[in-house]
Order: sequence, then C-alpha cells, then structure tokens
Amino acid sequence: MNYAKTVFLLSAMAGVFLVTGWLIGGAAGAVIALVIALGMNAYAWWNSDKMALRMHNARPVSRQTAPELYRMIDEMSQRAEMPMPAIYLIDDQQPNAFATGRDPSNAAVAATTGIMRMLTREELAGVMAHELAHIKNRDTLIMTIAAAVAGAIGMLAQFAQFSMLFGGGDRGRSPLGFVGVLLAMILAPLAAMLVQMLISRTREYSADKLGGEICGNPLWLASALSKISGGAARVEMQTAEANPASAHMFIVNPLSGRGMDSLFSTHPNPANRIKALEAQAVEMGRTARPDGPSATSPRRGSRMPRVGRGRSDAGQNRRPWG
Repeated sequence: MNYAKTVFLLSAMAGVFLVTGWLIGGAAGAVIALVIALGMNAYAWWNSDKMALRMHNARPVSRQTAPELYRMIDEMSQRAEMPMPAIYLIDDQQPNAFATGRDPSNAAVAATTGIMRMLTREELAGVMAHELAHIKNRDTLIMTIAAAVAGAIGMLAQFAQFSMLFGGGDRGRSPLGFVGVLLAMILAPLAAMLVQMLISRTREYSADKLGGEICGNPLWLASALSKISGGAARVEMQTAEANPASAHMFIVNPLSGRGMDSLFSTHPNPANRIKALEAQAVEMGRTARPDGPSATSPRRGSRMPRVGRGRSDAGQNRRPWG
C-alpha cells in the first residue's frame, strides 16, 4: 500500500512539473521542463550520496576505527540480506542519522556523534536498522528523485519570475497568459513541496516497520525516537539549517522548531511513529525495552544487540564508534 501511494505521489509531482512547464511556455515549455527533469535526475542519481555526505562534513569510519558500530551494521546487513553500506560519522551534537545512495550496492549510512552519545546499544541498533531499511526499500533513490524534481520546479518558478520582471515575452507563449505564469510562479513550488513531504512521511513509516524487523525488536527504535526527537529539537545542526533541502533524509527532522506533524513537515509526528512501532512489537511478541548501558559508557562484559550470528566482544569496554 505504501509503495502504491509513493508511486502515485511521484506521478503527481511529475505532473506538477509538466503542468508548470506548460503554464510558462505551452507545449514547448512542457518538453523543455521534461528534458531538465531528466538531466537533473540523472545527475542526482549518480552524485546524491557524495553531495549529501559532503554537505554535512561526514567522515568515513572503518572496522579498525569503529569496530563495534561496524560489526553492528555488518550483522544487521546480513540479516536484511543486503550489501554492507559505507559508514560515516558527523561531528555534531544533535542526535540524528541518515542514509544515502543510489542503490543498495552504492549506499552509505551516517550518524552524528550526538546520537552515539545519547543512545544505548539496542537503541542505536534500532536507528541503524531504520537506515538500512531505507536503503533496502530504495527510499534514498525515491527521495533523491523527488528532491530533484522539486528543485527543478522551483527553478522553473524562478524563471517565470524573471520573465515577468525583465522579459514579458514568455507570457505570450503561456496558454493562460499572465495568469498562467503567475500560477506557475506561486502555486507550483508549494504543490511540489507538499507532495515531497507526503512522500517522505510515507517512506518513514515503511522504514520504521522494516527497521523493527531487521533489528528484531521495534521497541528499540521506538525508544530511540522518543529520545532523539526531543534532543534534535533542542540542539541546532548548522549544516542542516544551511541546507534545509536535506532535512527529509534524517531519521528525525533536523531543523529547529519544525518537529510537529504540520502540513509541510518532512517527517511524521514521532508520537505516531512510536505508537505504530509499539503495535508492531505486540504483533512480533517483543516486550523487552532497551534498558542497557548508554553508548557513552557501555557496561563491561555487555553484548551487542542480537541482530545476527556475528561474535560479540564480551569483556571489552569500547564505544560503538571506536
């Protein structure tokens, strides 16, 4: 059902794009808009992961530099029957994480140092399972396409604005004249943004559900969401504020003051997500909540979440990131 809704929403966004081109320049404008969309999607498909990671100053980590985090993600990737993604850390106090990449074979997950300090190992496993679910569901590609088309619609709207201010000739090519250009300039970006937000919310619920299955206990992710949604609202992430178009990638909204489930919110209300995860846990017969040590001070002899058959380092007192 969620995939059918996503396909419908992507089709709606493509329709908004073509109508915008038609309002600005008639049939020729629609064709030009389509060519622009294809070009932007092709560029985004190949470069979205690099752009996102560079945007947030993410640095790669390896089995040697972050052994426990690496093993956790490796085990859950095996459980999910998907390739191991590259792992990155973002030096930021806000607790958050995201996934990116054009397909499961060319993907990466990134977590902030803030989330590593805040969560228990079980909660961290729930968050990483959520990000792996985005990759397995190919949500990273879906949202990249949505963002590229939304950006192209915004570009067309700016072109309409410039044509009204300086040219005026393009108004004659619009089937609706001045009114058509005005509609393209004002309503098209709002419609595109709304559709993009709806797509993002739909994919978050799907990733929560699959993430709960991957980590083995949806309550781990529910507990993590309860913690990090409040933490993200209190701590500003400067790279996200400077690049708000990337907000949809994160597990919770990284933008300050935008945590509510409003019309233009990129994420569902955390309370609604937690309720869905708790219902899933009941269906799976899982009642154990993550009450272990925090990621900053793991108890000596503690085990990693049981998310695969990999060995655990009982007796070692390392943080998940190194």
